[in-house]
Amino acid sequence: MFRSLRRAVCAVAAALLLPLAGVGTQTAHAAGAGAVQTAEAGAGYWRTSGRQLLDAAGQPVRIAGINWFGFETGNHVVHGLWTRDYKSMLDQMRSLGYNTLRLPFSDDILKPGTLPDSINFADGKNADLQGLTSLQVMDKIVAYAGQVGLKIVLDRHRPDAGGQSALWYTASVPESTWIANLKALAARYKGDSTVIGIDLHNEPHDPACWGCGDTTRDWRLAAQRAGNAVLSVNPELLIMVEGVQSFNGVNGWWGGNLMGVAQYPVQLDVPNRLVYSAHDYATSVAQQPWFSDPSFPDNMPGVWDRYWGYVFKQNIAPVWLGEFGTTLQSTVDQRWLAALVSYLRSTSTYGADSFHWTFWSWNPNSGDTGGILKDDWTTVDTVKDGYLASIKAPGFPGSGGGGDPDPDPDPGGGRAACSAAYTVSSDWGGGFNAEVKVTNTGTAALKSWKVTWTWSSAQKVTSMWNATYTQSGASVTAVNAAHNGSVPVGGSAGFGFGGVPGGGGVPSVSCTAA
Repeated sequence: MFRSLRRAVCAVAAALLLPLAGVGTQTAHAAGAGAVQTAEAGAGYWRTSGRQLLDAAGQPVRIAGINWFGFETGNHVVHGLWTRDYKSMLDQMRSLGYNTLRLPFSDDILKPGTLPDSINFADGKNADLQGLTSLQVMDKIVAYAGQVGLKIVLDRHRPDAGGQSALWYTASVPESTWIANLKALAARYKGDSTVIGIDLHNEPHDPACWGCGDTTRDWRLAAQRAGNAVLSVNPELLIMVEGVQSFNGVNGWWGGNLMGVAQYPVQLDVPNRLVYSAHDYATSVAQQPWFSDPSFPDNMPGVWDRYWGYVFKQNIAPVWLGEFGTTLQSTVDQRWLAALVSYLRSTSTYGADSFHWTFWSWNPNSGDTGGILKDDWTTVDTVKDGYLASIKAPGFPGSGGGGDPDPDPDPGGGRAACSAAYTVSSDWGGGFNAEVKVTNTGTAALKSWKVTWTWSSAQKVTSMWNATYTQSGASVTAVNAAHNGSVPVGGSAGFGFGGVPGGGGVPSVSCTAA
């Protein structure tokens, strides 16, 4: 797979096709499986229990997130800040039902004095990022993510901004630097459980091996060395270990082959900290033989079982699909994504006893996949986002202050209240798209919310995402989806919809909390 393609050119808008119906859902259950994540799950650092992730209180949680790249590039900062404020980006991720952010970086940002490029400070945007180094900008993102209830996995994506490497080291970035920098990040965020884990190295591939015993190529041994080094600094962190490309002559996606785990498991000094990670892609990234199999897409669960799914099904460890994505332009890719979403297990049926995932990507400027955002860095690709609806999961409690991951409850029980803001994101005359942001303005966490408005003209909702709706005449009532009804104090959620015709005004909206 040619990873450089997903970094350079702007995305092509996804074809406006409806999500396909899912294929057969997997039915294997581990002991204690099926426990549904509660509204307050997710606080503190996490640990593993068999194939599940548990929060600090022992409640099962599910990573259902998004990749936001840029720190690993020559910009040395997440992309899109040339257009928008970083807080609005994180708010929008949260409002769409993503609960975790995978944040790629290169070792370049740990060099003293590395500065971010292409941040827009006009009109008050990103005002608190002025004059900061790249690492200090990362600090700000981590702090605000914690405030709004997003968890973060740091992803050592590249040794330097020049490009991806097959092995975890290069001539200019030796293993000693890699490990020292991982330890430095573990120390930097120690005590802030917004950062729940570190993905040790992105997409090891040939000549990397798994279990071959050659210390210069054996990724499994290198992951043990690095993982234990990180845990020596902060034993609370999750250690995410990706696969390789080839095992015993069987090739797959870069980082997507975990076949060696059965014979050669990663062994860490601290128990219950290991998460295995795979990547999987569609034909917009590269062709694979299974796409042309006559039985496609019915053959795909067997392919995924072989490469990485068995680790979950055999209750060995949690499995996190750290990257998957597509432009959705071809029918093959649409069928692939529908089958994959079904394989990952719906939250409504399985709760947190499911595969974990972070979609590639938030960014529209990923050349061979595009993103959840369209090229204006604001409008949501509702078709692509819609495919993921069944596997989104409840959010996590925010600190309300960007640091404390487990705030003290309101001693008086608190009062539930909310407000809503309606914004038209695009209008082409014949129709329009709009977004509604719901903010918890009370002193207690919301368990659910309802937004109502009445249009002054004959507009109708044609589709809605991240909420359900009813319409009677010009009056519309929208109720939260299962994954975004819980909103912490000061936090926000939201939904979007399409309607006809365009050209209407912005109505007054009201929010009712529960």
